[in-house]
Order: sequence, then structure tokens, then C-alpha cells
Amino acid sequence: MREVVVTGGGTGIGYAIAAAFASLGDRVTITGRREQVLKEAAANLGASYVPFNAASPVAVREALDSLPARVDVLVNNAGGNTNLDRRQSGELMDVAEAWWANLNANLMSAVLVTTALAPRMGEGGRVVCIGSMAARGTGSGSYGAAKAAVESWTADLAAELGPRGITVNVVSPGLVLDTEFFRGRLNDEGVRARVGNTRNGRPGTPADVADSVLFLASPGARHLTGQVLHVNGGAYLGR
Repeated sequence: MREVVVTGGGTGIGYAIAAAFASLGDRVTITGRREQVLKEAAANLGASYVPFNAASPVAVREALDSLPARVDVLVNNAGGNTNLDRRQSGELMDVAEAWWANLNANLMSAVLVTTALAPRMGEGGRVVCIGSMAARGTGSGSYGAAKAAVESWTADLAAELGPRGITVNVVSPGLVLDTEFFRGRLNDEGVRARVGNTRNGRPGTPADVADSVLFLASPGARHLTGQVLHVNGGAYLGR
């Protein structure tokens, strides 16, 4: 039985990932900032939960005793476009805080949790980070830049952990519906425009991303590391 940790596992893509591992009989721990959301999700999943802010080094350190002593799979899913929660302004301090917020939520959360848990991983361990098509120049400003940084850091981490038999990869979704990502601001026209860029004519689902994560965590992906797996229906062609 594998020990699996999924950050941001209370809703959306993270919840789907946690459910996919739980369905295989793995022991799953989900994390996030909203304790009540985590508690309800964990009850539905038959999982454990540990509430903490993954972007805070203090909070990560304090949570370590509550996290599994052995970790076989770590999925860095916590994040999102924090600009959707902020007032947009050209004031320099507002710009700086907006960029720090996205870097903290998407990059530093993954860096801190992985740094803390990597010593608990052994041969055959898997680290999977959830990126975004926005990292490939498709827009979204500081959010896209933060996800691009995740890809760059993942390449370095793959080299660092590779000698220990641990793989590190990114799953990079395009449009995925049935999540909290857009905060209810994506209208039908926006969906149609994004779907129009795909080759298969449909939006993604959390299950699409979860199945890709399962593959990267499987024995069949043992020789895949430092890679970005694009899950976007062909809206971005990784060639």
C-alpha cells in the first residue's frame, strides 16, 4: 500500500487525484488551508487530512509530525491564479504583491512541501506537480510565470532526486471545468473560445488530470522524469 500526499486535495483536481489513488487502495493524505473543506473531503474519500498553508515555511514545518513518516507519492496540486482574488492596479506595491502571491501559491508551495517530504521518499518514489498550459506563453501574467517556474524547478529536482530512484514530472492541464479555479467568472463564451482551441472539441475534467497523474505514479512511468505531460486536448501541442 502506497502512502500518497496530495496538496490542495479538498476540491477540484486535487480531490479527483486523491479519489483516484484511494480507489486503488492507497493510503491518502490530503492537505489544504480550509480545515472544514478538508474534513468533509477526507470523510468522503476515506483519507486523512492535515490543514496547513503549503506556501508558509513555518506552517509546513509545524505540519510535518502529522504527515506520513514514509511518502511514496507526492502530488503538488496546491495553487491557482491568485490574481482572480485581487484588485488589479498599476501601483508598484500592488504589482509586487500580486506577483509574490502567485509565486508563493504555485511555486513556493511545491518547493517547500517537496523539500520537507523528499527525505521520506525512497527508491521508486514519485513527485508530480500540477502545472498549467499558461506556462507556455498562453497568457495569465504572473500565474503563467509561476507555473513556468514550476517546470524549470522540476527539471532541476529530477536531476537531484534521480540518483535515489525518484521521478519528478509535471502534469500541465488546459481548460478544466468543475473546479473552483475561475471563481465562477468563466462564462459560456469563454468556455467556447477555449474549447475551440482544442483538437478533440471538449474541455478537460478533473478525472482527465487525475488519470495522467496515476500514470506518472505507476511502475510503467519509471523511466519518465523531468518531463511535462500536456493534458489539454491539443490546445497546446508539446512538440
